[in-house]
Amino acid sequence: MPTPATRDRLVAAAQELFAAQGVGATSPRQVLAASGVGQGSLYHHFPAKHDLAVAAVSATADQALAAALQELSGDSPALGRVLAYLERPRDALAGCRVGRLTSDQAVMDDDDLRATVRTFFDRLVATVAEVLTEAGVPPDDATDRAHAAVAVVQGGYVLARATGDPQAMRAAVRGFVTLLDPTTRDRPDDEESL
Repeated sequence: MPTPATRDRLVAAAQELFAAQGVGATSPRQVLAASGVGQGSLYHHFPAKHDLAVAAVSATADQALAAALQELSGDSPALGRVLAYLERPRDALAGCRVGRLTSDQAVMDDDDLRATVRTFFDRLVATVAEVLTEAGVPPDDATDRAHAAVAVVQGGYVLARATGDPQAMRAAVRGFVTLLDPTTRDRPDDEESL
């Protein structure tokens, strides 16, 4: 009898494969091999590849959003929380698992998958905007700056991957942080903090 742990193994295997090669290029057979579960268990939990893709893409988006919300919430000063989100350690060369889904045509052609990715970015931008508003930025400006903050992180991943240099992301974030909060210009450069 399939168990929830079996479902979790299938979703985790799909997440890893989707991150490595994309949704469109990943077959259910590859997910089976990576998860170590039987074919019957796969089709018990996920009758179609689409069902597995929705579960795995949703799990990826939920995990990424939870990490961002953890940094953006709390009792510390609002601007400090935005800086914590921007400057957190990231594997720049791996890219953002959710952001990379936008270049996967199988995701963009599927209404459910595209909606999951859009919801992730909508919620992330809205949360950053709320925190910036809390910091005293007027709401319209906060929304624009929130879009810019998220775009800098996503663009930083792209630059780092394109150049093979994680410093590209760090430079993009540092540049934006300086524009967002000029008092950071005098902070020592701590490469590990980005």
